[in-house]
Amino acid sequence: MHALLVDDHALFREGMKHLLRHLRPDAIVYQAASVREATEVLSRDSAVDLILLDLQLPGMKGLQALAAMRGFTEEVPIVVLSGTEDHDTVRAAIESGAMGFIQKSVNPDEMLDAVESVLAGKVYLPEAALPPSSTTLPRGSSGRRVLEALGISGRRAEVLLLLAQGKSTKAIARELGISDTTVKTHIQAVYDALNVHSRTQAVFELARHGWQLTDIAQ
Repeated sequence: MHALLVDDHALFREGMKHLLRHLRPDAIVYQAASVREATEVLSRDSAVDLILLDLQLPGMKGLQALAAMRGFTEEVPIVVLSGTEDHDTVRAAIESGAMGFIQKSVNPDEMLDAVESVLAGKVYLPEAALPPSSTTLPRGSSGRRVLEALGISGRRAEVLLLLAQGKSTKAIARELGISDTTVKTHIQAVYDALNVHSRTQAVFELARHGWQLTDIAQ
């Protein structure tokens, strides 16, 4: 794993570096204190496969740092690190292209779980940041039951569950024995049902209704 940690606090960067190496002992962890330094690292190493980005960087406000990093690279997943997890900030970050949102105060195990989820192609969302569900489903309802309550069932549900695992259109088509075009059609139908425009936004909306990534097999 090649990870890039962008934070202006050197002590926090060192702590995160040790955590990441606990997750992946062979991890190569680059450090940057600003967006400029981060883009220099990305220009040198095209193998970076994860960016951990602090929102509060010098000279940056709100989501400017995320927008700048996403504008420089659309391929590398970005996880936002923040001292807050209010749902408006989380949603804005996800809609701006982040694949995860981690509050800096979480315990090391939760931090590592979040990083592992994103590396596996999943979206990580802090439960406390999710607004109340608009469904009447009881807590603990299965993932499929939540999807059905939202009008997503059958083949579309199967496609969505695989998509949430980070699988590509081609991989989903192979696993389900259908064409790429059919997969894209199902994905668009799901997006329309949820009123979203991306996989990340779709997972956020589903999580609002009690659906979690751990529900994939249910």
